[in-house]
Amino acid sequence: MARSPFTLVAAVTAAVPGAEVTGARALTADGDGRFDSAIATLADGSELVIRVAADDAAAVELAEEALALRALTAGAREILPFRVPTAMGETRVGEGRALVTDLMPGFQVEAAHLPAGRGAAVSIGQAIAAVHALPPSVVRAAGLSVRDAAAVRAETDQLVDRASATGRVPARLSGRWRDAVADDNLWRFESAVTLGGIQALSFLFEDDPHDGPQVVAVLGWRGLAVGDPAEDLGWLSGAPDAAPDVLAAYTAASQRAADDALQARARLHAELEFARWLVHGDELRRPDIVDDAAALLESLSSGLRGDDLRVAVAYTGGVDSALDVLDRVPATASSDIDTSMQTDAYRPEDLWREAEPDESDHARESAQAATPVVPHGEDDAQGGAGAPAAPVRSSWEEPTQDLTDVAGVRGSTRHADDADDAVATDADAAAHPGQSASTDADSDEAQRAARAALQRWTRSDSE
Repeated sequence: MARSPFTLVAAVTAAVPGAEVTGARALTADGDGRFDSAIATLADGSELVIRVAADDAAAVELAEEALALRALTAGAREILPFRVPTAMGETRVGEGRALVTDLMPGFQVEAAHLPAGRGAAVSIGQAIAAVHALPPSVVRAAGLSVRDAAAVRAETDQLVDRASATGRVPARLSGRWRDAVADDNLWRFESAVTLGGIQALSFLFEDDPHDGPQVVAVLGWRGLAVGDPAEDLGWLSGAPDAAPDVLAAYTAASQRAADDALQARARLHAELEFARWLVHGDELRRPDIVDDAAALLESLSSGLRGDDLRVAVAYTGGVDSALDVLDRVPATASSDIDTSMQTDAYRPEDLWREAEPDESDHARESAQAATPVVPHGEDDAQGGAGAPAAPVRSSWEEPTQDLTDVAGVRGSTRHADDADDAVATDADAAAHPGQSASTDADSDEAQRAARAALQRWTRSDSE
């Protein structure tokens, strides 16, 4: 039975000595039943989130999250152009392990609702690049997992073998995965600090009047490790509109060597989430989980249209529709990231203040049918199954700083050459004023579309 917010916040004083709790409320989130959670208001007006594990597996996740958050020193956090939760303290509530963190600002957008163009897609790409640019010493110093390309390849090979041994993987998929593991070109990459499978709901946004939604916080750090950067891009299979712009922004912001196989490995990691779910069910001797995973694998296999994971072959995206059901893989899979317990949502009226009264809000419909984000349902202990993703949202009144034009500040990759490009662009605009006006008009129209889409992303019943 779910614990009440008042019961939960009473434990905050034990986890955070000196904390003076003056209020409590439920954390509005679509939970999966693995945690009880609540928001505690302190005397100074700040707010903390307390999460209590419902079982041993959830307790392990909280322990991993606490370790990862403490690994992010002040210096590491300064490198990042967004906020990261801070582990304020730990305690026990009954038999359950409890973790207290500060409440993060922002609203979320589901992958299928992310629009193309500047704004959310570009900001996400830059945010992922910033994570991958963290020094590996951050992970090593904390004793967290460090894997090079060979280790990632061996781990993938082992997963394919274990999944195939269940006899529930379609031969077409098994062969596809084995061919990918055997392709040397796929595994020539430089390892980086990763979150081990970040999801669209890991990103929290605030509105910028000029640049659209910008990432202001990132959740789900329990998988912090050194590994394959492609693991943090697999979720893009479910974001058909935004994926090209996310990848372009990631590549532009990345300080790493070019990786021609990045997208192919990202797709492979996304597909293997089904295999992980299958292996998880097999290990627990849960026929219901095994049957569910097998059905997902059959759907994935039937969606293949001759495309493969070879680097030399242009990827056709033939399994996109099958990968859309990744959100059916319950969060108990080993690669999930919990993002549902650390933030609250904004009300729509707080977002997108129009610059001009006559702006129209014509948004193109999403290319993929999906239910709008519910910014934290009424109780975090609701039952449900999420993908290797995770489920979330407060209104801190800090302005969102646009760092895209600032060199050398908190992860910015803008250099002097960009200034030269800007001068050349201005000169070209002066020579062709009509063309410049047309480009600006297209950009403004894209912004209006994004603004209208934003109206659909949020709801006013977050409290």
